[in-house]
Amino acid sequence: SDAASVGPDGVTNIRSKVYLSPKLWYVRVNVIEAQDLVPSDKGRFPEVFVKAVLGNQALRTRISPSKTINPMWNEDLMFVVAEPFEEPLFLSVEDRVGSNKDETLGKCVIPLQVVQRRLDHKPVNSRWHNLEKHVIVDGEKKEMKFASRIHLRICLEGGYHVLDESTHCSSDLRPTAKQLWRPNIGILELGILSAHGLMPMKTKDGRGTTDAYCVAKYGQKWIRTRTIVDNFMPRWNEQYTWEVFDPCTVITIGVFDNGHIHGGAGGAKDARIGKVRIRLSTLEADRVYTHSYPLLVLHSSGVKKTGEVQLAVRFTCSTLINMLHMYSHPLLPKMHYIHPLSVIQLDSLRHQAMQIVSVRLSRAEPPLRKEVVEYMLDVDSHMWSMRRSKANFFRIMGVLSGLIAVGKWFDQICNWRNPITTILIHILFIILVLYPELILPTVFLYLFLIGIWNYRWRPLHPPHMDTRLSHADAAHPDELDEEFDTFPTSRPSDIVRMRYDRLRSIGGRVQTVIGDLATQGERLQSLLSWRDPRATTLFVTFCLIAAIVLYVTPFQVVALLIGLYALRHPRFRHKLPSVPLNFFRRLPARSDSML
Repeated sequence: SDAASVGPDGVTNIRSKVYLSPKLWYVRVNVIEAQDLVPSDKGRFPEVFVKAVLGNQALRTRISPSKTINPMWNEDLMFVVAEPFEEPLFLSVEDRVGSNKDETLGKCVIPLQVVQRRLDHKPVNSRWHNLEKHVIVDGEKKEMKFASRIHLRICLEGGYHVLDESTHCSSDLRPTAKQLWRPNIGILELGILSAHGLMPMKTKDGRGTTDAYCVAKYGQKWIRTRTIVDNFMPRWNEQYTWEVFDPCTVITIGVFDNGHIHGGAGGAKDARIGKVRIRLSTLEADRVYTHSYPLLVLHSSGVKKTGEVQLAVRFTCSTLINMLHMYSHPLLPKMHYIHPLSVIQLDSLRHQAMQIVSVRLSRAEPPLRKEVVEYMLDVDSHMWSMRRSKANFFRIMGVLSGLIAVGKWFDQICNWRNPITTILIHILFIILVLYPELILPTVFLYLFLIGIWNYRWRPLHPPHMDTRLSHADAAHPDELDEEFDTFPTSRPSDIVRMRYDRLRSIGGRVQTVIGDLATQGERLQSLLSWRDPRATTLFVTFCLIAAIVLYVTPFQVVALLIGLYALRHPRFRHKLPSVPLNFFRRLPARSDSML
């Protein structure tokens, strides 16, 4: 019935579809050495590096420290590639002959179909490859007969998981090689029921309209529902299933407005209506969760609620023992820990993997377009955002609030605000000092009782996007405009200057805090460094006396005296700082030597 109002050109764009992400591999190119290079100028020491190109990815080694015709590097270059391997690896050895001029000394092309696949950390065999060099003679391109060589160790890494999502919201943690997969632990069933209260996303015939469809991603399987044309309360009633291999994963469901029903001429895009993430570990096994989730979208003008989507989710666990055993396994495959990749490498490789996935899915019919894939994969999660920085700061403060509350409570105990509680704490402290074997059992029993007590207030529904946690409801318009700015910036110079000055002021505060932390650490180091000879003499003397006293005095007596001193009555306290604190603050730090 929808197809009648769409026309023949848009029918393919409203159908439902199941997609599979391409199988991604890491390619490790270990550039070892080259031999018998022939630079054009034999009177200078060559500054040689290797440039590798795979698809739209280009990397290069450092310039070889051995500036000879037999340079050495022993450097790894990492790429992302998808099956089927359509493009070969291009390698070129180049000589830096000037500030902006490089001369190619030789090239080679390596098809990935012949590259060895590695499943563990055992080294693969290295190979010598001939370098081809073409010279122009009388206007014709001719290949030189003398061939230089390059020594390489190339492999397709099957023991890693190729990250194409944010690590905090990953839906799949399995290694690339299927031989290393563990058996599945259950089934995830998702029912995409309906949406209501959707906002008009575009104008047609002078009135607002929305053509909504849903996309869900879990693991390598993407699904797209059919598009409900011109309806603010669409009903899909479609059900999909996935195999689950790890409970600590996330399924992402996005709702979009189809902008290509009537051909989508020009630069039309599918507008985002909202997104929901559900972490499987927050679901009870074999229970159906039917719930409406708010759809929230952040624009440069602020956060907007664009409607609600109703989902039914059930996680069916095949064996409880296997699922519980998963909590003892590392989150990522073992190669991530045996041969870890740097954070910079992971960010770059993740970006390349996202680009490969979006290009492949955009070729399908109907296509899953680039803007949809990037929104589902959080492609811009690493970009600077003042709003996210504030949100993360308050998240840290929320984590530390428990410790701060304990500190305030202990201060009240020490100041005898409630004498009965302070006396009970004295009694408990004396018991624990006299019977230290009760300390750990008491702590774990206390944690057990807290957990049992909190069971009454356990969450009944999976969490959803929180505007207050994200600081989206209180963000300044300029902060949102900065967050949605392109990279590099496209804003006028006066706005960029204002934002730069604001960032400098924030950076100044961060710099001050980091400097204070460094000062405290350097004061600790100076206790025994003799930078202040009198302070070190006092500390060394104190250590000798303390060692003698603690050697002849039972530890329980010392602990009891320290505890009773800390809990002493306010009548025996004074407001000046303690002697150890005064001594510590007088210690020297290297801030005096800072320019």
